[in-house]
Amino acid sequence: MDYLPLNAIRAFEATARHLSFSAAGEELHVTHPAISHQVRRLEEWLGVALFHRDARKVRLTEAGLALQASAGAALTELGAACRRIRRSAGLQSLSVGCIPSIASRWLVPRLSDFTARHPDIAIRVAYAKAEDRLNDDDNDVLITLGADPSPNVTSLKLFSRISQPACSPHYLARKGRLNTPAEIAAADLLHDETRQGWQEWFAKAGTGRTDIGNEPVFADFNILATAVIAGHGVALCPIEVFREELKRGDLVVVSDISTDDDKGYFLTMSAQPSAAEIKFADWFRDQVSAPVS
Repeated sequence: MDYLPLNAIRAFEATARHLSFSAAGEELHVTHPAISHQVRRLEEWLGVALFHRDARKVRLTEAGLALQASAGAALTELGAACRRIRRSAGLQSLSVGCIPSIASRWLVPRLSDFTARHPDIAIRVAYAKAEDRLNDDDNDVLITLGADPSPNVTSLKLFSRISQPACSPHYLARKGRLNTPAEIAAADLLHDETRQGWQEWFAKAGTGRTDIGNEPVFADFNILATAVIAGHGVALCPIEVFREELKRGDLVVVSDISTDDDKGYFLTMSAQPSAAEIKFADWFRDQVSAPVS
């Protein structure tokens, strides 16, 4: 094999950044064994080991550290060059990476309006994670939790992440009273990814509760949303994201005490965006700022 194995370099770069084959696989949407195989191919091509493989973790060798220093920057520049060439060719295409909570509630239901307004732009919507960064992948626009601190990007705030306890009217009617922090703390609590959110709320509300029971944890935001709307309990819901469900009466807020007051959802694009990126950003910000009908 005498050609440069670009796929293997990408697998190496992600593994080196996370120091985990599994995390690299999740980022690149392939399996742990696939990442390990690609890294082995690169090591064979180079003739040197890039990682020390211990029982539970991996560490970069000196050769791995040397390659990591340039691999990330090279992949970022390669992606930027490809985007510049695509723009100069006049192709109106747009790849949008979006986290599921915003995609399902705000982007996908309104996407037909964008395509009707801009039929000359071919849009692709891809799955994104909250910690993704624009320069890590091939997306032109990224919608995630938190602003992207990377250089040469622009992040625009879409929604606040302020979260308050909410439940369905059916659950509230069945439960009877959820008027005080103590009553909320004693309810059926639903957790988003971890139980940390409710622990923070207990501390802020002064409930005195520090233990967390065996209530369900939902690794996917949309499954949590389905559970709380179906009446399975009380969840800490980002009020702005659930704006329509609250307006329709599918959910009711049961306390003004909030968490994540300093967080938000952001749209990130290049600091020198294409015409398609600007059109999409302007359109989507108009959508999320419009009053709920």
